[in-house]
Formats: sequence, C-alpha cells, structure tokens
Amino acid sequence: MRKLLFLAAAAMTATTTASAAALQDAIRADMPQLMTLYRDLHAHPELSMQEVRTPALLAGEMRKLGFDVTEHVGKTGVVAVMKNGPGPVLLIRADMDALPVREQTGLSFASKVTGKLPDGTETPVMHACGHDTHVTTWLATGKRLAAMKDQWSGTVVMVLQPGEELVMGAQAMLQDGLYTRFPKPDYLLAFHDAATLPAGVIGVTNGYVLANVDTVNVDVKGVGGHGAYPQNTRDPIVLASRIVSALQTLVSRENDPQQPAVVTVGSFHAGTKSNIIPDEAKLALTVRSYTPETRKLLLDGIRRIVRGEAIAAGMPEDRMPTVEIEQPSADATFNTPELSGRLTQLFSSYFGKDRVTEPKPVMAAEDFGRFWLADKSKQSVIFWVGGVPKEKWDAVGGDTTKLPALHSPLWAPDADAVISTATEAMTVAALDLLKK
Repeated sequence: MRKLLFLAAAAMTATTTASAAALQDAIRADMPQLMTLYRDLHAHPELSMQEVRTPALLAGEMRKLGFDVTEHVGKTGVVAVMKNGPGPVLLIRADMDALPVREQTGLSFASKVTGKLPDGTETPVMHACGHDTHVTTWLATGKRLAAMKDQWSGTVVMVLQPGEELVMGAQAMLQDGLYTRFPKPDYLLAFHDAATLPAGVIGVTNGYVLANVDTVNVDVKGVGGHGAYPQNTRDPIVLASRIVSALQTLVSRENDPQQPAVVTVGSFHAGTKSNIIPDEAKLALTVRSYTPETRKLLLDGIRRIVRGEAIAAGMPEDRMPTVEIEQPSADATFNTPELSGRLTQLFSSYFGKDRVTEPKPVMAAEDFGRFWLADKSKQSVIFWVGGVPKEKWDAVGGDTTKLPALHSPLWAPDADAVISTATEAMTVAALDLLKK
C-alpha cells in the first residue's frame, strides 16, 4: 500500500511539474508581444477617468481571445466575460490610470505625454505606479485562461478599472451595474507591483493590507488687522498652530497603540505680509487608519479639537472653524483570511517558499477593496509582485528607502519579471479556484 501511495504521489508531482513547465513555456513565448504592449502603454499613459486609448486597445484584444466584452462601464472601464461551464465566478481586476508626474527614468520608451487635470491645468503624465504592468498582466492572464479552458470550469470576469488613483473607479463601475449586469463573483483577485520587494517575489498579506484614507480641510477663521495691534484681532495663525499641536494627541493619547493610525498636517497656509494678521488660515490633513472604529475616532476627534481650541481662543460662534472631509475617501482594503491562506500555500508550493513572503500592511490606499465592501460574502485578495531590479536590490542590500518608491518619477520596475511572475501567479490562482 505504501508503495502504491508513493507511486501515486510521485506521479502527481511529475504531472504538476510538467503542467508548471508547460505554463512557463507558454508565458515565455508570449513575453515578446507582451513587452511590446507594455512599452506602448508606458509611452502613452492616461490620467484617471480620462482613459480612452488604453481600454479601446485592450477591449479589442480580449474580443480576439473569445471574451464577451463590454466597454464604457463606469465611464471608461471594460468588463470581459468568459463562461466555461458550471462553477464559481472569479473576478480579476487591473487598474489602468496613470499619474500627473514628469517621468525621469531615462527609459527609451519614457512618457512624453501631457494631459489636463480636472481644473484644466496641463501636466506631464507617467505610469509612476506601474499600472501598465497590471494592464499587460491582465491581458496575458486572459490569454492563458482562454487557451487552457480544458483545465477549468466556471466563469471569469476580467475587469479593467479606471480611476484608481482618484479612488473613484471601482465605485463608478459598481454604480454602473458591475454586480447586476454581469455575473456576480465569488472570488476577487488583483495584484500590485511593489517597490519594496525584489523582482519576481510574491507577497500575500493576511487581513488589512491597505488603509482608509481621508483628506480633511480645516478653514480657521479669525479677525484680521495690523500686526502692531494684536489686541484688536483674533489671530487665526495662533489658533491654527494650537490645533496642529493638539491634533497630535489623537494618535499618541486617544488611539489604542495596537491600532495603526496617522494624522498628518501636510499643508498650513496663512497670511501675506509680516505686519498683517490675516483673517483666515487653512490646514490640509491626511488621516489614515484600518478599522472603521479607528477612522471614526480620528475624524470625530479632529472636529472636537478644532472646535474646542476655537472656543478656548475666544472665537465667536459666527467665526468658528469649519471642517470638511473631501470625497471620495479611500476605504481600507482587506484580504479575507481563507483566500489569503489558500493563496499563500498555493504560491509557496508552486514557486517555492523563498519567492513568497507576507509583507506588513501599508498606509497607502487602493480602491480594490470597494469590490469586497459591496458584498462581504465574497473572498478577496490583492497580492504584491516585487518589481525592484535585482542589481538595484543587491546594491542597497535590500534597503528600499534608498530606491525610488511607487509614484516616484524614477520608478522603473523590472517589467519583464513583474509581468511574467504576475501572469503565472494569477493563472495558477485562477486554475486552482476554478478547478474541475
């Protein structure tokens, strides 16, 4: 019996190894075409909710693969559906927008594109967050799944999402019927290239992976006048300074130290001249957390402190500061434990444990989490794929504080490694979730 079990296990291992080799060979054969697409996307970036060329190009490619494609979902999004018998529904998402950044990578295919911000301001545009690798992987994964229909059963819903950088594209697609016009998913998958992992390494975080982010604007009113006669004024600069200091106690003295939280005053504007006390000061804050409870504590605390400091300063009721929370805000992205554990085990077994890690959560934001928040019965994971070129990683001994980060004008991932690794990981995950 033992011998039979050993032979069965050996046969299974040989089959798995052969399947992996066949998948790797197929992806390797696709890479020249995929890298041509990547360089084209990189050279032609498009700002959030202004994506036109990218979705049109990718929609056509997905139709050639046999997907049922719908364009203009959530303004510029694309939904490509492939039904392949009974089984679960898997949604695979890629974001496609770029950033208002002037590229400084020195790449031969560097972006020279300019675009216009919502207020009409002209700006250089760059794929400084690596979404061009996401889009390329999206197509590559669709191609592999279309070619491997004999190995899976169910439905794949491929979502090309606009407007991630403005945290509005996911919600726009949901409001445009993503879960009503198309098959409703059981599983949600996405990946993001990482500037904190060596190229080709996969990171899966269990639980919260990205943060709630709120932008808070505080308009501190005062009574202006001559700098020589402060007794005749209510100085908004002094009041705003008190508010800035008091806000620091929200994290240090009111929040549970085991619950991550950030309150940063990133902008303080007031006055025009040294001998004039202005009648207004403006503060802009970024507020970050994971749980809804911590988020509420911070935002309620900001309102309370702003009003309390104004009362202490003797500000009349009609000159009380105002607190505005900009919309849209970003909601935290949560990796469900069951799927996180399943993918960690799957990737470790397939790629080897040395290529899989569990990164700490970060305080950056994403809107992929909106798809899960719209229906928490689903299982959802966004995983990382390292993009730091090996020679650069080795040169700094893995200290990524010495290397360009995401959103940097210098960020140039090892695109070949990101795309090939992410395509293989996404395909393996899809085959596992939709296995017959």
